[in-house]
Amino acid sequence: MVKLEFHIDLSYTVLDATCDFIFNMHAAQTAHQHIVEENLQINQPLITVLQTHRESNNRLLRLQAQSGLLTISYSATVLVDHRLTPPDQIRELPIAQLPTSVLPYLNASRYCQSDRLQKFALFEFGHLKPGYARVAEICNWVQNRVSFRPQASNVNTSAMDTLVDRVGVCRDFAHLMITLCRALSIPARFVSGIDYGADPAFGAPDFHAYVEVYLQDGWYIFDPSGLAVPMGFMRLGTGRDAADVAFATMFGAVQATMPMVQISAHEDAAQQIIMPHHTGDAVSTDPGTYEI
Repeated sequence: MVKLEFHIDLSYTVLDATCDFIFNMHAAQTAHQHIVEENLQINQPLITVLQTHRESNNRLLRLQAQSGLLTISYSATVLVDHRLTPPDQIRELPIAQLPTSVLPYLNASRYCQSDRLQKFALFEFGHLKPGYARVAEICNWVQNRVSFRPQASNVNTSAMDTLVDRVGVCRDFAHLMITLCRALSIPARFVSGIDYGADPAFGAPDFHAYVEVYLQDGWYIFDPSGLAVPMGFMRLGTGRDAADVAFATMFGAVQATMPMVQISAHEDAAQQIIMPHHTGDAVSTDPGTYEI
């Protein structure tokens, strides 16, 4: 088990009389990610609504801000329970055996045009034996052929763009891997979060995007950017692609500053809490039994 403590500061200037916001910045509460404590502070005296999406477990904070400065600070401590499995024991599932809840993650979505990359994916990966190793090969392929470059993409950049340009940030790596998996009929989804353990050379802590692929008995974590430590991921939102899990969505005229993110990990041998580390095993934080 891993214990992560993080803090997020957001700042906006609302230019209209009012502006509606939807934030997906609260730690997700799942069977394998437990919130020990959390705190939310807002500078404006507002009515807020915190709702949990029934299917994704995304926790959405909704509010209507007044004109002027809006600052939001959110902090939480979470315990993340990982299941580690030898990769050679994990197989892909045929479509007929996939749970109904997993089926939407086979389809093309706004940023992941898997229907346009089926021939390409089959040419590159169709000859490989199905299983965890094939998905890992897709992950490595993306990591080795796309260069990480801050501000190299924008909100309109799709997996097709990344495949052509071969540059991007973590969300672009994630979109491309998801697209290639879906093109091979392997369910894949987008996860937004915060990561502990990334090389400081890549900059200050920030929101991070990674991939989960459904194999055999649950969703397994992959980081096609290669920038972080999967056991150091803290889940915020889960969806088909980035369009489903933006940390902030605004409905009005707003000027925003860069978010400030901090994260730390804490070890406690007595409680069997360990530091995040790289492992040769497959990592999952969403195993379990699903109904067909």
